[in-house]
Amino acid sequence: MAFATATRGLRLALLVALGTAVAGCGLPRSGPTKGEVLDSSKESRGSTQVVMATQGVARAADYAPALGFSSAFRSAGVVGSDTISAGDTLGLTIWENVDQGILSASGAPTPLNTVQVDGDGYIFVPYAGRMRAAGLTPEQLRVDITDSLQAQTPDPQVMVVRQAGDGSTVSVAGSVGAQGVYPIERPTRTLSSMLAQAGGLTIESDIAQVTVLRGNQRGTIWFNSLFEAPQNDIALRGGDRILVEGDRRAYTALGATGSQTRINFNSQELTAMEALAQVGGLQTNAADPTGIFILRTEPEEVARVVTGNPALYGPQQVVYVLNLTSGEGLFVAKQFTIRNDDTLYVTEAPWTQFNKALATFFGSLNTVASSQQIAGNI
Repeated sequence: MAFATATRGLRLALLVALGTAVAGCGLPRSGPTKGEVLDSSKESRGSTQVVMATQGVARAADYAPALGFSSAFRSAGVVGSDTISAGDTLGLTIWENVDQGILSASGAPTPLNTVQVDGDGYIFVPYAGRMRAAGLTPEQLRVDITDSLQAQTPDPQVMVVRQAGDGSTVSVAGSVGAQGVYPIERPTRTLSSMLAQAGGLTIESDIAQVTVLRGNQRGTIWFNSLFEAPQNDIALRGGDRILVEGDRRAYTALGATGSQTRINFNSQELTAMEALAQVGGLQTNAADPTGIFILRTEPEEVARVVTGNPALYGPQQVVYVLNLTSGEGLFVAKQFTIRNDDTLYVTEAPWTQFNKALATFFGSLNTVASSQQIAGNI
C-alpha cells in the first residue's frame, strides 16, 4: 500500500514537472498573464500606473466630455416667422390716392409680385429707391416704403407680403428620413421641429447625436436630451447645418472573453459589467476573474486622484484591475464606466496554461506511440 501511494505521488510530481517544463516552452496564449501585467507597473519599474478598482476609484474615473450647446446657442431667441431675410421673395402692392399717379395713370393698384431681397438685404422700389428689407417684418417695411413714397405721391397705400422664405434655410444631413435644405418657417423654427420636418431619425434614439454648426460655432447633444432638457431645443438661424449620426464610441475586448473584437457602444453610458456581458462574458474554462484589466490614458488631474500621487505630471497610462470574486468587486464592475477607446483585457487563469501543457505533452506521447505502432507494422 505504501509503495502504491509513493508511486502515485511520484507520477503526480512527474506530471507537474513535465507540465511546468512544457508550459515554459512558449505555448500559445491570448495575451500576458496577470502577473506580467502587474509587473509593468511603475512600482516594478514599468511604464504604467496599476490601480486596484474600488468604488471610490470608479467614481473618480467616471468622467466624460459633456455634450451640450453653449450659452450662445441657448440664448438665441426664436426668429419671427415674418422676419425678412436676404434671399426672400416679397410681394408689393401700391395704391395711389390720385388719378394720375407716378406708378399708375388710372388709379389702379400697382402690383410688384416678385421682389427679390438681394444678398445684402436690400430691395428696389420705384420712386422710393434701394431700401433695407432684411431684418424687418413686412409691417415695418410697409411703413418705410410708405414714408419714402409720401414725397412723390399723396397718401400712398402699401401692402407687403412675404411670399417665400428661401433666405432663411438650414441643411439637415445624416441619419434622418429626408436629407435636404429646409426653410425656417413658423412650424420649424426650433431644432426638434426641424428634425421632425426632415422625417425624424432612422437610427435608435438612444445612440443618436445631433450636431449643429453655426458659423464657427459647433455644438453636439444627445437626441434624447432635446426632450429631457428643453433648453437644448434651440432656435435655428439661417445657414445652420444640422448633422444626425450614431454614437461612434467603441472599446476593444481582448483575452479570455466570449469575443475578441472592437465593440461599439450600445447606450449612452456603459459599465464594465455591461461591457463584459456585451462580448459574451468570461470564458468559464479559461478566464481568471481576479485578472480583469481596463487600459486607458488618463489626464493628469484624474491620474493624480486614482493613484493617490499628486506628483504626477502629464497624461498617464493607467491599468485598472477588477476582481469579480467578491461582492464588492461585482458592485465596482457595475459602477466602473467604460470610455471611448478603452481596452478591456481578461487574463487566463494560471491552470489554463498548465492544462495546455499537459494536453501538449500527452498529445506528443500519443503521436510518438502512434508513430512507433506504424513503424512496427511496416
